[in-house]
Amino acid sequence: MLCGRFAPTPSGVLHLGNALTALLSWLHVRRAGGRYILRIEDIDRARSRAELARQACDDLRWLGLDWDEGPGAGGPHGPYYQSERTELYAEALARLQAAGHLYPCYCSRAQLMAIASAPHGLAAEGPVYPGTCRRLTPEERRAREAGGKTPSLRFALPDEPVAFVDLVAGPQHFPPGAGGDFVVRRADGVIGYQLAVVVDDALMGVTHVLRGGDLLDSTPRQILLYRALGWPVPQFGHLPLLLGPDGARLAKRHGAVTLAGIRAAGTRPEAVAGHLAYLAGLIDRPEPVRPQELIPCFDLARIPREPVRVPQETIAALNGGIG
Repeated sequence: MLCGRFAPTPSGVLHLGNALTALLSWLHVRRAGGRYILRIEDIDRARSRAELARQACDDLRWLGLDWDEGPGAGGPHGPYYQSERTELYAEALARLQAAGHLYPCYCSRAQLMAIASAPHGLAAEGPVYPGTCRRLTPEERRAREAGGKTPSLRFALPDEPVAFVDLVAGPQHFPPGAGGDFVVRRADGVIGYQLAVVVDDALMGVTHVLRGGDLLDSTPRQILLYRALGWPVPQFGHLPLLLGPDGARLAKRHGAVTLAGIRAAGTRPEAVAGHLAYLAGLIDRPEPVRPQELIPCFDLARIPREPVRVPQETIAALNGGIG
């Protein structure tokens, strides 16, 4: 059975881009008669807020979306909050370490910032880590540990390319070492996003991941983690980002682009769903529609591959409750 998910981070309120991802991933699962999961990615507790997690759930229900597993629904693959899944991440870390995939990194924040002048790596990941600590001798590692500094843990990229066919963006190919070795556990003990999402998707039985295009460059890293842990790799589809009328990333300067702001403006959820479906190429004009009514017309082939500009009239309509 096809299984998909939506996994917001409760460090801010849901915006139109999040809503587009939620709607399309939901339609993909519902069209296939599959299982849909809502997971809250609150592993970084310093940035996450419980009230924002509750608001995300409320905003999704308001939009007309439901989930088979997740907060309020329960399910056999919980917990559905990352902050409650730390033992599962620790087990995966231990397996990776035992297999020789990890090494300690003692680089300071200042040293990592200095890498910013180095060649840029994956767009979603920042500068390429040059492998400084990967080349340390056992004696050099002991000397650093004697100083009392707690290291982060990095995944050592194998010397192999990664290729896959994205469900939306088409064939993708990344050369060996693309982006450099990456952190799977920070020095403060927080598990890295790449590992947490792989563990969660694998253990929850996720078969298809539809998410924002800004995460496309994270995919090769996650595929390598799946391989290292011996888990099946899901199919990935990366959805177009929403841009403002000026071509810049959609932001609050363009108007009320959060679901909370749109709701406060008195806009009906059917209007939001209709505008999103139109931007995604599923319907010919932005007319009010319930998500359930969009299920028969959902088709991955209709979704644009390139970022989509949101017209000013769309933002005005959503702000004023028109449509």
